[in-house]
Amino acid sequence: GKYVPGNDGADVCISSWSRLAPNTMPSLAKAGANYMNSQLIRMEADINGYAEGIALDTNGYLSEGSGENLFLVMKGKLYTTPLANSVLNGITRDSILTLAHAHGIPVVEQALPRELIYICDEAFFTGTAAEVTHLRSVDRILVGDGTMGPVTRILHDAFFNIVNGHAPDTYNW
Repeated sequence: GKYVPGNDGADVCISSWSRLAPNTMPSLAKAGANYMNSQLIRMEADINGYAEGIALDTNGYLSEGSGENLFLVMKGKLYTTPLANSVLNGITRDSILTLAHAHGIPVVEQALPRELIYICDEAFFTGTAAEVTHLRSVDRILVGDGTMGPVTRILHDAFFNIVNGHAPDTYNW
């Protein structure tokens, strides 16, 4: 099944577990020990009835899901956390950033305060197993109207059209 369940969007929570600090483990590495942190985030979310959890970094800013990069949309701009916020430099993350630029969607990489996810217009995860999954709610608060928003839809469709061979792969992926 899908890594992040929810055909109509995923219901997620902010985890009580923080991402590892950059000076404790190499957070940019897909290292075995780093996965324990992800497992704790995911197990906590599951126990509490959520499809997935979102970790904060050690400074309290949004980081990422247990196995996904996080994107927010506000007023047509795409926001994501920079690598300095203990996120993995994922292939799918890079694909979405590339597609956003190609579609003229402004991209901002900056530290994102937790409260931004509660007031954004759209939010979604990306990852090899999660692909592009929109978030319906965070901590039981609807993201926008709970449906996949227009910016997420553009990026979702562009991604899947290339992956499924319905559009030419002009990026050599």
